[in-house]
Amino acid sequence: QVQLVESGGGLVQAGGSLRLTCVASGRTFSRYAMGWFRQAPGKEREFVAAISWTGGTTYYANIVKGRFTIARDNAKNTVSLQMNSLKPEDTAVYYCAVNSGAATMRAYEYDYWGQGTQVTVSS
Repeated sequence: QVQLVESGGGLVQAGGSLRLTCVASGRTFSRYAMGWFRQAPGKEREFVAAISWTGGTTYYANIVKGRFTIARDNAKNTVSLQMNSLKPEDTAVYYCAVNSGAATMRAYEYDYWGQGTQVTVSS
């Protein structure tokens, strides 16, 4: 079992930045790929970014590429998502997730999920 707790969400103006952090506890964190997903009201959950357990491989959704950066610190059992140049369409609940396999953009391959943190970007 792995427990995930996200933090760092909030209200920010368009063009601003936020840094989300996800702290994992439970089983060995360093061997898991991690991902960030988001879900806006009335929309499907969508992939944002993923990182391999070594941190050597990352994937980004095209709509966030160049603006968001995923990183992990296995010593601290954390994964972060630095979000710059935020847009109103980035407004959503952001979730981190753990995958015992390889880093992937497919939500159904993730085994554990956090409760989410709200990000609201005002225009």
